Amino acid sequence: MSWSDITRISRVWAALALAGLTAGCFEPLYADRPTPVGTASLPNQLRAVDVAAIDTPSGSRIARVSVGVRNELIYDLTGGSGGFSPTHRLDVKLAATQLQVIVDIATARPDVNNYGIDSTYTLTELATGRVVVKGQTFARVSYNIPGQEQRFAGERGLRDAENRAAKEIAENIRSRLASYFVAGT
Repeated sequence: MSWSDITRISRVWAALALAGLTAGCFEPLYADRPTPVGTASLPNQLRAVDVAAIDTPSGSRIARVSVGVRNELIYDLTGGSGGFSPTHRLDVKLAATQLQVIVDIATARPDVNNYGIDSTYTLTELATGRVVVKGQTFARVSYNIPGQEQRFAGERGLRDAENRAAKEIAENIRSRLASYFVAGT
């Protein structure tokens, strides 16, 4: 065995020892674990967030998307259960954008579009009325438009893009709220 083999083996053992020492430091963010007396676990704190109805113009495309965002948020925060009295209220505002990414040069029709949602949100503590979290997030998803002859396929592509963007917005907001409840900032 040469000297380079010995140093390589010793480096591997050192890395394994370091990994073993730090393995106990990992703690899953969404774990339901015992907490000090008087504090709720993260899942219980998330369940106590009341998601307010998102104000959008009735009958518009963004109105359907806002219902999707709210439903995703409610499910992500409560896990489908309920029964917790709210301690916080979440207010969300949405704005949608569409952009033609690729245009067919022969027909001047769009082939690929980009759908986006920009969102601002505030988390208000109900006991004091104080805003504890204020933030912005966005989602950008693309979809294909197969041609003018297939209008339904293009419409369905847009609807799927809206659903994917709504889910992404809800996940971003849930992650930020979880971070607030764990770290307090």
